[in-house]
Amino acid sequence: MPQPKVKLVVTGDDFGYCPRRNRGIVECFQSGGVSNVSLLVNATSAVDAADLAKRHLIPIGLHANLSEGAPVSHNLKGSTLLNEDGFFHGKTEFRKVLQSGQLNMYEVEQELRAQVKRFCELVGHLPYHMDGHQHVHVLPEVREVFAQVLADFGICYTRIPVEPGLHACPNIPPQLHDFYTQVQKDALLSVEVFRRHRIRWPDVYLGLTTMGENMSVANIKQALGYALGARCLANSLTVPSTGTQTDEIAAPDTDRPITVELMVHPGYPSDPLEGGCGQGPDDFSQSEDRQHELETLTDPSLLAYYKQESIQLCAFRDL
Repeated sequence: MPQPKVKLVVTGDDFGYCPRRNRGIVECFQSGGVSNVSLLVNATSAVDAADLAKRHLIPIGLHANLSEGAPVSHNLKGSTLLNEDGFFHGKTEFRKVLQSGQLNMYEVEQELRAQVKRFCELVGHLPYHMDGHQHVHVLPEVREVFAQVLADFGICYTRIPVEPGLHACPNIPPQLHDFYTQVQKDALLSVEVFRRHRIRWPDVYLGLTTMGENMSVANIKQALGYALGARCLANSLTVPSTGTQTDEIAAPDTDRPITVELMVHPGYPSDPLEGGCGQGPDDFSQSEDRQHELETLTDPSLLAYYKQESIQLCAFRDL
């Protein structure tokens, strides 16, 4: 077999969020649209998701959650991680509490370890990779704790959400673009931390420019074109400590395939009364965008493109 040009990990995030999300992700895997999944262990359908992964032999990692729903650890009463109702603060408020200096990193560590242990109880083995729901794992201070937990459990792979081509994408609303830009800044500053703990990640990350209604076969091809043409965020090379442009950070090793992760969120829209992480499903999961992603990822023309361009779908455990 000739060596592929690209080893592509297509990760279906939020596995376990609700039965309809689970069903869509499994269908997407069976059709060749995703090759890897990321489990929310505090979600209401996490047990079902873990059973489905075992039944269908789906490679699975942990989507560690510090921002949505209820915690896994039973020792967090009155925790700085939780609001007055006993739930995580939410994507925006979590960042505000962190910036205020009020977030206790010992409690962050306690919850992350509890989620890894819960994953093992559900799935029967350690996660093949571990990243953060809503990108919390690259935030200041949190990234240090996250990297240490990965190292302690021997989990080798994470996600560095720095996407070549993000700044050239015209279809992202300004507020969301500002959020993504901040995510990239935080991710760049997390590189040294994860490298110090000997954690690895694919050469290129994709998914911010192809999410929801922005996902199309043409846009995925364009994003992969950036991946093939861009200089990569390679594990062995120096990365600047500031800046947001990433297309010329480091040259890839031309003797091996480029490794790429494409983050996706396929499924069927959540029933308003079923799912979530303890507070019901959010608008993101109830959106028709979930089914749109499912249909795009399983489009025969996209699967034919992968074959034509020597792009091999795989999982983190295969890297």
